[in-house]
Formats: sequence, C-alpha cells, structure tokens
Amino acid sequence: MAARDRYNVQREDKAGTGYVDFIFYPYQENDDCLILELKVDHTPEEAIEQIKRRQYALKFAGTLGDGRKRYQGRILAVGIGYSKKTKQHQCKVEVLQE
Repeated sequence: MAARDRYNVQREDKAGTGYVDFIFYPYQENDDCLILELKVDHTPEEAIEQIKRRQYALKFAGTLGDGRKRYQGRILAVGIGYSKKTKQHQCKVEVLQE
C-alpha cells in the first residue's frame, strides 16, 4: 500500500506562517495526520522545531458541521535531516497532538 492510497499528499503547502515541505491529509478522519519537514545539514530536531514554531499543524484545525474535529487521528511531526558530508540521514517522529 502506498501513502497516496491513504493520504492526499501536498508538497510546499501553505501552512501556519510558512510553507511545509510535505503534508499528508488522511482520507479517513481517524487516521494520523503527517507533517514532514526536510533539512540539509540540520538535525531532525531542528526540522520538528520549525514545524512547531511556524505552526504548520494549524492545517489540521477546524470542525465539521456537527462539532467534531475535522481530523480525529494524531498529528505527527516528522523531521528528516540529511548530512551532505556523511551522506547519512536521521529521522525523528514526534506526536504534536493525540
């Protein structure tokens, strides 16, 4: 199963106070929401800090007509850092909202 089977994947989407690298909108309201930030020569922690600082998770705010939250799943921040020098990457996932 591919991500596009469960998510509407948007690249460089306007979110919060900037543009997020990738945002995964779940087709099913109970699935997890994903915010992905990529960094070169920075740590995954720095990528996640950017997600928080720029409030990218606001893209998942809002309610349906009956008052339920639009998205019921967790909101996950995914930070990936890539080192040009070592050609290695690191990844970290943090739950922003249960």
